[in-house]
Amino acid sequence: MCGIIGIVGHSEVNQALYDGLTVLQHRGQDAAGIVTCNEEGKFYLRKANGLVKDVFHTRHMRNLNGNMGIGHIRYPTAGCSTLAEAQPFYVNSPFGIALAHNGNLTNTKTLKEELFQADRRHLNTDSDSEVLLNVLAHELQKECDLTPTAENIFNAVKKVHHRCKGAYAVVAMIAGVGIVAFRDPYGIRPVVIGKGENNGKFDYIVASESVAIDTLGYDLIRDIEPGECVFIDKESNFYSEQCAEPEVMSPCIFEYVYFARPDSIIDGISVHRSRSRMGSKLAEKILRENPNHGIDVIIPIPDTSRSAALQLSYDLGVQYQEGFIKNRYIGRTFIMPGQTQRKKSVRQKLNAIDIEFKDKTVLLVDDSIVRGTTSQQIVEMAREAGARMVYFASAAPPVRYPNVYGIDMPSPEEFIAHDRNVTQIAEELGVDWLVYQDLEDLIDAVNDEKNIASFDTSCFDGQYITGDIDESYLYYIDALRNDNSKQLAEKINAVIELHNNA
Repeated sequence: MCGIIGIVGHSEVNQALYDGLTVLQHRGQDAAGIVTCNEEGKFYLRKANGLVKDVFHTRHMRNLNGNMGIGHIRYPTAGCSTLAEAQPFYVNSPFGIALAHNGNLTNTKTLKEELFQADRRHLNTDSDSEVLLNVLAHELQKECDLTPTAENIFNAVKKVHHRCKGAYAVVAMIAGVGIVAFRDPYGIRPVVIGKGENNGKFDYIVASESVAIDTLGYDLIRDIEPGECVFIDKESNFYSEQCAEPEVMSPCIFEYVYFARPDSIIDGISVHRSRSRMGSKLAEKILRENPNHGIDVIIPIPDTSRSAALQLSYDLGVQYQEGFIKNRYIGRTFIMPGQTQRKKSVRQKLNAIDIEFKDKTVLLVDDSIVRGTTSQQIVEMAREAGARMVYFASAAPPVRYPNVYGIDMPSPEEFIAHDRNVTQIAEELGVDWLVYQDLEDLIDAVNDEKNIASFDTSCFDGQYITGDIDESYLYYIDALRNDNSKQLAEKINAVIELHNNA
C-alpha cells in the first residue's frame, strides 16, 4: 500500500506536497519522494528511504521549485525495499514524465517482456510502477510528436488500461504540460480530486485519501471513477474522460478495515462510520454466540480499532477503556518489512495500563489479525497486567489468502488462520475466547451508506475480481513476499550498500 498526491497550482507547491505526504504517512513508511516542475519544464526530484520528515530537509525543500508536482510514500508490496525503487519514477522520453503509483499490476512479467522486445524500453528496477510508467510513456509517444493535448493523453491512457491488469491509482506529471491521474477499471485503489481558490484562480489536487485534501484546505470534489482519467494542465484547466469500460466497481475493503485514516471518505463512504458499524455487527454476533459473556471492559488495540471498539461497547453496554498507551514514534507494525522487526517493535510501540486489566475479563478489539505476531504479544501483555480472562475480537474475518492488488499480505503459510479453525487460532493466540467478524456483516457495515455492487474481499474469500489470478501467479507472488525471501533480499542489499560505501 502506498500514498500518492499531485498538485497543480498558481504558487509554489513544495510545502503543500510535503504536508500532504505527512498526512498520508500511515499508508507507507519505507520511502518518500517529491518531484516538482517549474515554468520552463524542468523537473526537481528528491526521494529517499525513510519517513517524510527524515527524507526532506530545508535544503531539499528549497530546491523543489515549481507550481506543480507529485509525491509518493511507499511501503513495498513485493520483493525488497531499495532506494532504486523509491518513487516517483522518471523517464525523459517523450517530453519527460514522472509517475507515482499505488497498487500492484498482476501482469508485470508479461509487460516487462513486451517493453523490452517490442517497445525497446529499458527497465532499471523490479518495480511494477516503473513498468506502468514506461507503458504510459510508450503509448503517449505513439499518440503525438509535439506537446500532447488532452485528447492525446486520454487516448494513451485508454491503451494503458488495455495493456495493464491489476490495481492501480496513478498520478503522473508531464514536463511543461500538466498532471494526469487515473484509476483501474475496478476502482480497487482509491484516489480523490479536490479544488481550492488561490487569489481568484483555482488550484487542483489529487490524493489517495480525502484527509489530505481536507487538511491542506482544499474542497473535496469527488473520487476519480473506475477507468476514468483526469488531466489538469499547467494553467489549471480541468479535463476528464472515461478511458476504460468500467467493470463492476470493487474497491478494496481492507482500506476501510485498516489502511485508510478514519477521517477519510472513500467512494462516498465514511471510514469512521464504517468501522463503527463493524463494532455493531460484532456486538450482534457476540450476543448470538456468547450472550453470557461476562465481559468487564472493552479495550481497543490502538489506533484503527477504536471506532469499532467504542461502538461495540455501546451496543453491549460494557465499559470502554483505553488500556494501552502507544508510542507515536514507532511505525505501524503491519507494514514493517520482515517478521523480526515486527516482533521487536510491538512492545516498544505499546505499553499496558495495569489498572484497566487487573482481575477483569477483558475483550481486546483489533481491526484484523494477519500473522498473529502482534496479537500474541498483546495478549501476553494483557495477562501480565493481571487480566483474569482475555477475549479477543477481530473486526474483520480471518485472513486466509494473499492480497495481489497492492497490500503486502504475506505467504498464506505465514497467516495465523492458515489451516486453522477459530478454536485452533484462539489456542495459538493464547486467548480464552475468540470472535471474528463474518464477511457478510463486514460488507454490510462498509456498504451501508452507498450501494456499491461489490468489494475486493480476496484476502478473506480467495475470490480475485480481475479474473487473471491462478495458482502459478500466487506461487510467484508468494516467492517475492514471504519473510524469508525479504530477509535474504535485505541482507544482499546491506552487503551491496557496504560495498558501495567502502
